[in-house]
Amino acid sequence: MFDLGWTELLVIGIVALIVVGPKDLPVLFRSVGRFVGKAKGMAREFSTAMNQAADQAGVKDVTDTFRSATDGLNKVTNPVKAATDAVKETAKSVTDLNLDPESETGKLAAQRAEDAHKIQEATAKKAQERLDAEAKAAEEAAAEAKARADAARKATQTTDSAEDSKA
Repeated sequence: MFDLGWTELLVIGIVALIVVGPKDLPVLFRSVGRFVGKAKGMAREFSTAMNQAADQAGVKDVTDTFRSATDGLNKVTNPVKAATDAVKETAKSVTDLNLDPESETGKLAAQRAEDAHKIQEATAKKAQERLDAEAKAAEEAAAEAKARADAARKATQTTDSAEDSKA
C-alpha cells in the first residue's frame, strides 16, 4: 500500500517517540491501530457490496456467456483450418503428380480438388453463421446484464435515499 521499508518505519517511530513522548505513545499506536482496522473493515464492506451488486446485475452471467462464445469460436476455427489444410494438400498432390488435365486421373484429381474447395467454402460459411449467432447472443446477454445493472443501481439509490431520509 505505502511503500515503507524498515528504515522509514524506524524514523517514523523515533519522531513519534520524540514528538508524542514515551508516556502517550501506546495510546497513539492503539488509536492508529483502531483507525486502520476501521478503514480495512469499511474497504472490505465496500468490496462485498460491489460484488453483491455485480452478482445481482448479472455480470457473472455475461462473463459466462462471453466464455462460451470464446469456446465456440475456438471450436469453429478448428474445422475451418482442417478444411483449408485438406484443400492445400489436395492441390499440392495434384501439382506434384504433374497429371495431364485431359486424362481420366487428371479430371478425377481436379474434381476432388474442386469438391474439397466447396467443402471448405461451406465450412467457412457455417462457421461465420455460428460466429454471427454467438455474437448476437452475447450482445443480447450484455443488454440484459446492463438492464439488470441499471435496475440494481436504481434499487441501491432508492435504498440509499430511504436511509438518508430516516437519518
